[in-house]
Amino acid sequence: MPAMQYWWLWVLGAYVCGATPFGLWIGLMRGVDIRKAGSGNTGATNAARLLGVKWGVLCLLLDVAKGATPVVAAGWAMGVLGSADLPPADAWRWLAVGAAAVVGHVFSFWLKFKGGKGVATSLGVLMGFWPILTVPGLAALATWLLFFLTFRYVSLASIVAAVGLPLYLLIGTDLRGRPPTDTLPFLAIAGLLALLVVVRHRTNMVRLWRGTE
Repeated sequence: MPAMQYWWLWVLGAYVCGATPFGLWIGLMRGVDIRKAGSGNTGATNAARLLGVKWGVLCLLLDVAKGATPVVAAGWAMGVLGSADLPPADAWRWLAVGAAAVVGHVFSFWLKFKGGKGVATSLGVLMGFWPILTVPGLAALATWLLFFLTFRYVSLASIVAAVGLPLYLLIGTDLRGRPPTDTLPFLAIAGLLALLVVVRHRTNMVRLWRGTE
């Protein structure tokens, strides 16, 4: 796979793509610096809170797209898109592209290495890893919707969905009759994404515990 020789360029491009602060730019176009109001976060939740639901949804879709786009593009160029069984080296290189997109969103160079909490971009990344992480990602999305509609807390829904992601991947692997070691690289990235989301929501967890969220 010739493109694999240049995988680090895909990683760099994914970081730049993920770092694009759509929430901030949409807010500035609407005359609001969302870094200085609400939670101060540049993600879709704060954008919806300050700018209205339709602008929050637009931010959400763009944040999902900036996660999915580099992963799909790199997977296609590398010839691994659609393959359920990858050599570990190829899997790690492809996963590095997805990880870079999420890191770019959370630590954007546009925002002095600050950013959002990574939930929407992580979802886009998962959707891009067709088919290995797409189905677990959809299951995590269904979990998010269930908990949000039940409890009305975006933070709680995000935390539970993130924690469920590696579990859904393990269940899917078992249903395929494959040992967990076959998807170890993807299981590792699913676990790291879950950990990142939980860590980014640590203050929310404190408020949830205190009943002040």
